[in-house]
Amino acid sequence: MGLVKYPHMEKNIDKQLEVIKRGTVEIIQPDELRKKLERAVKENRPLVIKAGFDPTAPDIHLGHTVLLRKMRHFQDLGHDVVFLIGDFTGLVGDPTGVSKTRPRLTREAVKENAMTYEKQVSKVLDINRLRVVFNSDWFDKMTPYQLAELAAKQTVARVLERDDFAKRYKSGQDISFLEFLYPLFQSYDSVELKSDIELGGSDQKFNMLMGRTIQERYGQEPQVVLTMPLLEGLDGVNKMSKSLGNYVGINENAKDMFGKLMSLSDDMMFKYYELLTDEDVAKIKGDVASGALHPKAAKMALAKNIVAQYHSADEPARQAEEFDRAFKDKAFPQDAEQVDIRIDELEAPLIWVLCASGLATSNGDAKRKILEGAVEINSEKIKEINVSLKCAQTYQIRLGKKFKKVTLK
Repeated sequence: MGLVKYPHMEKNIDKQLEVIKRGTVEIIQPDELRKKLERAVKENRPLVIKAGFDPTAPDIHLGHTVLLRKMRHFQDLGHDVVFLIGDFTGLVGDPTGVSKTRPRLTREAVKENAMTYEKQVSKVLDINRLRVVFNSDWFDKMTPYQLAELAAKQTVARVLERDDFAKRYKSGQDISFLEFLYPLFQSYDSVELKSDIELGGSDQKFNMLMGRTIQERYGQEPQVVLTMPLLEGLDGVNKMSKSLGNYVGINENAKDMFGKLMSLSDDMMFKYYELLTDEDVAKIKGDVASGALHPKAAKMALAKNIVAQYHSADEPARQAEEFDRAFKDKAFPQDAEQVDIRIDELEAPLIWVLCASGLATSNGDAKRKILEGAVEINSEKIKEINVSLKCAQTYQIRLGKKFKKVTLK
């Protein structure tokens, strides 16, 4: 697919910069960005905005949408946004932040993962105004001579400046030649696309800066690098991750999405507002600080906003009403999930039931929640960890903001 042109590009440079800068960690270099924007408006030529994705994790959560939303901002400003699927670099595996060599994906696995992207990102990006490319289109055609030419564009010393490579090298851990070439491969994508701006998480800064260097060594104007923050998960500490269980998936049902967002701390709520909505964060902070807006009301507005982005128009109000009914009125949700658990004895320990039903992530988590007073059974708060539940009965169990009807059989 060729360059995507739009009927209207935002002509106000300051307005463009205001939208672009929102939520960013760093822009390298700001003066170059302004010059590129001015030239784009003058020549009526959209800038090429590159964002690369290695197809290794196809389940998209809100942490991923921080970058996707910034891509959407560029689309709405009238620029040519390129969704680069690294089906070739995905076979290599990005070594960023890892302490040992990653297992390589098969080409079949990479292709299968890549196929899931378009459907998911369509919830954030305008697919009709998106250029999707695969870097195997040029790497599959690269000759050994061209590969040698690319390798000659950078030095070993420069690549070893990467913190993760440096640590592994000093500790004597293996670094494969393939991993060593990864930053070069990713940089060469910018050469092929002639990208004006590359977007990525702050953990990708080294790779994107190398793109600037490699572009210059191929005689191109260097891209501007724009880094986005890594969104903390619901725990407010660790980066949002499915493996840590602190995530909100964009394909989750509205009820789970709303409930998870209502569990955010007040401080994290404002960061979510900034990175996941287009609302006026300064005004919301001011209203909360002055008492004009209660923190819970602000959080509920946030949850409704995000649910509305991924579900039907009537879901936000319905989930807000259900949430109020469940927590304000202390009523057990009528549509709480039903879970049937088979046991071999006449009774089962509550701690085990909490884990088996998915309410708790581990025995330690279950014990901690009980001692914190976060567990209720049939509207009665449980304070002892050595509690057992009887077979052939159904229990209404609440753990914090999670509810389930559990039947032991």
